[in-house]
Amino acid sequence: MLTIWGENLDKEHVLPEYPRPQLRRSSYLNLNGQWAFSMESPTKAPAYNETILVPFSPESELSGIGRSKRPGEHLYYRRILSLPQSFIKDRVLLHFGAVDCLCTVYLNGWKAGSHQGGYWPFTLDITELVRPGENILDVEAEDEATRTLDRARGKQSDTPGGIWYTAQSGIWQTVWLESVPAVYITGLTITPCPDEEELLLTIHTNGDAPCTVELEGMEFSAAPESPVHLPLSHIRLWSPEDPYLYEFAVRTGADRIESYFALRSFSLEKDEKGTPRLCLNHKPLFFNGVLDQGYWSDGLYTAPSDEALICDIQTMKALGYNTLRKHIKIEPLRWYYHCDRMGMLVWQDMVSGGGPYRPGIIQFPLVGLPQRKDNAYAAFGRESLQSRQYYQEELQATVELLYNCPCIALWVPFNEGWGQFDALKAVRMLRALDKTRLIDHASGWHDQGGGDVYSRHVYFYPYRFKKDPRGRRACVLTEFGGYTLPVPGHLYTQDKVFSYKKIKTEEAFNRAYARLYEKQILPAKEKGLCAAIYTQLSDVESEINGLMTYDRRVLKADPELFARLHRQLTEE
Repeated sequence: MLTIWGENLDKEHVLPEYPRPQLRRSSYLNLNGQWAFSMESPTKAPAYNETILVPFSPESELSGIGRSKRPGEHLYYRRILSLPQSFIKDRVLLHFGAVDCLCTVYLNGWKAGSHQGGYWPFTLDITELVRPGENILDVEAEDEATRTLDRARGKQSDTPGGIWYTAQSGIWQTVWLESVPAVYITGLTITPCPDEEELLLTIHTNGDAPCTVELEGMEFSAAPESPVHLPLSHIRLWSPEDPYLYEFAVRTGADRIESYFALRSFSLEKDEKGTPRLCLNHKPLFFNGVLDQGYWSDGLYTAPSDEALICDIQTMKALGYNTLRKHIKIEPLRWYYHCDRMGMLVWQDMVSGGGPYRPGIIQFPLVGLPQRKDNAYAAFGRESLQSRQYYQEELQATVELLYNCPCIALWVPFNEGWGQFDALKAVRMLRALDKTRLIDHASGWHDQGGGDVYSRHVYFYPYRFKKDPRGRRACVLTEFGGYTLPVPGHLYTQDKVFSYKKIKTEEAFNRAYARLYEKQILPAKEKGLCAAIYTQLSDVESEINGLMTYDRRVLKADPELFARLHRQLTEE
């Protein structure tokens, strides 16, 4: 099932855009494209008898492989490099956007480094291994850690069906090279402070040389690893209606990077009636959103192009949504950049993991039976101490990766009890890492009384507004709807379709959606509802409950109707 972008994919220029929008350099060499490839037992020498299109996982259609690895197999990639002399400065850095799940990298037969965790980028300094002329880059990846459930896996499954989707392996985000001076900028920590009318900035480098910040036509001195307060001469707050981005640059020695930030704040505040509200820039804002799983019919985890990412966001904006809940996945940084510049708010889930858990853990709350304390580790599939430790490391890695993105308004550490444990401890961890955003500590159910929102999921019965039992959190409906309209010719599978409520025609689909909002959501807003997240942006494999088909070729929603309904939610 090809999307229009996959159908027109230029294999010589695959996802060529610079992958790190808030840490941009002119020195950049994209390594996406055709690599030699094989799936083999690690006891055999790789044959490299196939060609794969990086960065698409081998399970995807766009990769050119189109099949899953067998148990015990490893993935082997090879790329021949010849670096122009003009490219090389003092240090050469090799970047991977994401490799699922464990990988080891070799250059010219020497180990360059390794990495664990399938959703987070990593960088290797290969200066000492690079040689003039031809260089051989090898990557060995294996994914047993995802399949044995210790590591974050999201919705990947070797037996996909229903709400579980095709498992993926190997390289699935951009691979690129950068050449930098001996002393260079390794990262930034960007904290907007609109109440103080300033930017709080920490510059991270591999040395101790002084830094210079260029902002609003002025220059400021800064020391690496020391937060510096930068006053702003003009104040323009970021919002979905006015997504203004401030540009700035940082220098240290011969290294210079360009970046951006937005001036905005998120808070939980009470209105004049004492009702807790979610606020943007200290003003109540109704977060009207849609669940976004970020799957593509031809690329699976990997969008076929930058334009495809933009189109998803544009389409949801045109329908009147101001929020995307990024569900159980971390996107490439360019997706968040587009949300930043286009004014789309993001609720970011942590990627789920853990082992099997009792069906009642997920089923009982659906029918109103008691929720569980989440220190019952075995029941929630978190009996393994290693699994719990991995989750905490992954939570920290996620926040550190996405902290600078202006669009992210709220963190979701756990969803519907999947691998949930010690959710109140997760709240404390998040508060320590990030004091600028809101938290939905247990989306759906198994509420432990923490975080900033009282979160409910409602599918099989009408939504009736309920206040937070503790009276201090904002009330949010974080999943609902899920109406199923199959579109012939645009179905991933003809087998059993997963559905919450089947609808036969596009007209009936839009009528049902209108009734849902007019009878349930809009009245609840008047009672104190602060957010509503409809399920979902697109169909995904056999889960046919999207506003678009899986291939993004058919929009089921009536744009005029949706925009009219949603204006009633977001207008003050």
